[in-house]
Amino acid sequence: MLLHHYRFAKELDLFDFEEFRQQLEGQRSPIAPFKGALKEIQARLDEHFLKGSDIRDLVRGRAKCLDHLLVMAWSRYSGLNTGIALLAVGGYGRGELHPHSDIDLMFLLEDDDDTPFREPLTDFITFLWDIGLEIGHSVRSLNDCEREAESDITVITNLLESRTLAGSDHLRQAMRERLSPEHMWPADRFFEAKWQEQITRHHRFNNSEYHLEPNVKTSPGGLRDIQMIGWVAKRHFDTESYEEVVAQGFMNDAEHLILSQGQAFLWQVRYALHMITGRAEDRLLFDHQSAIAELFGYRDTPERLAVEQFMKRYYRHVTALAGLNDMLLQHFDEVILRSETPLETHPLNDRFQVTGGYIQARSRSVFRDTPSALLELFYLMAEHPEIEGVRADTIRLIRDHRHLIDDRYRANPSHRELFRALLQSGGNVARQLRRMNRYGVLGKYLPEFGQAVGLMQHDLFHIYTVDAHTLRLLKCLHGFRKPDAKKDFPVAAPLVHQLPSMEILWIAGLFHDIGKGRGGDHSIIGARDVEAFAERHGLSDWETRLVSWLVEHHLLMSMIAQKRDLTDPEVIHDFASTVGDEIRLDYLYVLTVADITATNPTLWNGWRASLLRQLHSETRRVLRRGLENPLARTDWVRETRQEAHSLLATMGADMARVSALWQSLGEDYFLQYAPSEVVWQTQGMLSHRGQDLPLVLINAPTADMAEGGTKVFIHARSVDDLFAATAAAMEQLGLSIHDARIATSKNNWTLNTFIVLDEQGQPIRDPARLDAIRLHLVEELDDPDDYPTIVTRHTPRQLKHFQVPIQVAIEQDSNGERTLLELIAPDRPGLLARVGGVFMELGITLSAAKIATLGERVEDVFYITDREGNPITDEQRQQKLRQRLIEILSL
Repeated sequence: MLLHHYRFAKELDLFDFEEFRQQLEGQRSPIAPFKGALKEIQARLDEHFLKGSDIRDLVRGRAKCLDHLLVMAWSRYSGLNTGIALLAVGGYGRGELHPHSDIDLMFLLEDDDDTPFREPLTDFITFLWDIGLEIGHSVRSLNDCEREAESDITVITNLLESRTLAGSDHLRQAMRERLSPEHMWPADRFFEAKWQEQITRHHRFNNSEYHLEPNVKTSPGGLRDIQMIGWVAKRHFDTESYEEVVAQGFMNDAEHLILSQGQAFLWQVRYALHMITGRAEDRLLFDHQSAIAELFGYRDTPERLAVEQFMKRYYRHVTALAGLNDMLLQHFDEVILRSETPLETHPLNDRFQVTGGYIQARSRSVFRDTPSALLELFYLMAEHPEIEGVRADTIRLIRDHRHLIDDRYRANPSHRELFRALLQSGGNVARQLRRMNRYGVLGKYLPEFGQAVGLMQHDLFHIYTVDAHTLRLLKCLHGFRKPDAKKDFPVAAPLVHQLPSMEILWIAGLFHDIGKGRGGDHSIIGARDVEAFAERHGLSDWETRLVSWLVEHHLLMSMIAQKRDLTDPEVIHDFASTVGDEIRLDYLYVLTVADITATNPTLWNGWRASLLRQLHSETRRVLRRGLENPLARTDWVRETRQEAHSLLATMGADMARVSALWQSLGEDYFLQYAPSEVVWQTQGMLSHRGQDLPLVLINAPTADMAEGGTKVFIHARSVDDLFAATAAAMEQLGLSIHDARIATSKNNWTLNTFIVLDEQGQPIRDPARLDAIRLHLVEELDDPDDYPTIVTRHTPRQLKHFQVPIQVAIEQDSNGERTLLELIAPDRPGLLARVGGVFMELGITLSAAKIATLGERVEDVFYITDREGNPITDEQRQQKLRQRLIEILSL
């Protein structure tokens, strides 16, 4: 066996063991030579890796070199000759070692008494540490192995993958006999335990292969999923290689190719991770993704970054491996473990039947004889929601025949009718489209969707690949139809039942991001693609126009809600003019909510919900009033005043004092606030009259309210640095500002309202914390010139790996009364306070702000004027403002 190791290493030019043996004979201490040998072997391996040598030779070559060195070290210790064996276990037992993989060893004893071996084993282990080997080791007798393996699935798994390095192999054979399925962990029980272990592991990753920073070992579709297949097959077939698994009929040649190619790619990535980091790092962090992409030869293109190209390849491999893992384990369960269990079977039609709750092809030639069955199968599952899934043998048939879906197939009218029938069915369409994607059918039928499979965007905002995000969006749309959806989505859930056609939503959802990664505006590209789809599939002219409009404008509602002043009647009227009618408005609202929810779990919160609800309701009001009858600003002010006046009168307020206060506030105040807010603030200001300290009112949404943020109203004497001081004080409290409405009364008092959320993006409701916030703000703002310290918290690790160029765009708003400043910059603690400081320095007054944090960057909009209330139109002043913001935010 050692001769084979020596030849393998010699062929790869890794190390000359014969020369090393001779070198040891003249050394007083073997530590330095062994250290040198390890260093030289790794250097040679790295050299071969960089030259593109087969990764399998390198991973196995390192294991074999370590075998030889360990045996040479073992032979130096007397007392380790009989009654004990040195075994490689776990990954090392499989003969796989990456640069910093665990070197798992077991000292296997024939008898329970380890006394004769304690001293030489201690010396041997100490020597391995001294030469720099990071080993994991255990000392077990045959009885220990039997006892521990019987009670722990991880122990028996580790022991099944064992090789004898030194000592008699009869001990390992005796151990294997005791651990055989006849004595413990029969194949069905072993499989059930390992499957549950995998389910638990996948759950930690939200059952998704698509993570921004995946773990190449333990994420779904990672190396552990490959090993899972091997463990199950080994236990049942007692095989030592995947080739033998193919020979047993458990896996076919095509599946073996997917597995071997996927394993080789993941091994390359893991080797590169270990080499770059100098440690056993299996997380594909942002810190390393770009470096590995460059190492693998990827280069930036106008359409796509090198790291995005690399990660697309990664996601495609792990998706294929995850699907293979699912299918093979289901196949094992169905065909091997439950082969003698009678299953109820009933036919669906001539091509399919339901067996044990799963749909199954009635003949192996069904897809070859009737290619339309490749789509029909998913239509049948949509029509029969009681079907739990697809039988493993049928999944294999789908994979073997999906190549039949070509241009001619896609042009067949009957196939187009089947796909539309699926979209029009009343079942869980989203689930069937996910299955179509899982089995590689969706990307074949819609090649434009196929181009998006595995496509990532290298940022912290889009945490899923384009295809994964799209399918999550469709899942959200289906979720809106469930009876309990109204609690979390009080507007979208009722609306989805009122829409004329769910098919329009399915199509718009499928195509909304389909143009990404192809250069140009993805919304325009997607609109063209969906028009062509609609024409091919026989949608009416009205349906075609609607779905094309939805795809082209799918970002519009979110952009308006998050970046524009929704208290400005002209903003609402312009948006309503673009929308045109209530049907488009309702479709766009539902699509927008699903899009936000499916982009990032942290994005959809009560504040975004309230913004979209406000935009939806105000736009609906304008559409019902008629675009030709826009609500004038004076009408808006009058309606707000009248309703607030009526509410205060009902409450018994002193209306003379109310009128006097309102006289000082100015008309714009009543544009910015709803009547209920006017009432709340008016009561607070009247009760606070005559006090020197700032008035701070806080209003939190109740626990049963799904929408809104915590409102902080500040009424204080107006000074230039008040906004900057407020932003700094809120940063100190760990609050994030998402909206600011800044106004000054005629008597020079502020009327500032902020919407704040906590660090988890949720409104603050705890009374004790709300009171602490109020007291802190009163204390800090009592003397704003005593400027609060700007927070300098540590910037999170992930943010450091994104270079977001600072962009400042300045334009005038639609009515010409204010200047809009849009800022795109990297997210960082204290950003708003620094912006406020620049405004104060340059004599700029802030009237409103819309704050949006999107992953690693912020996209904030500020409505500003000079101190006299005039827009900033002077180009030199604009340029100075732009340069100063970039300078301050670059520090």
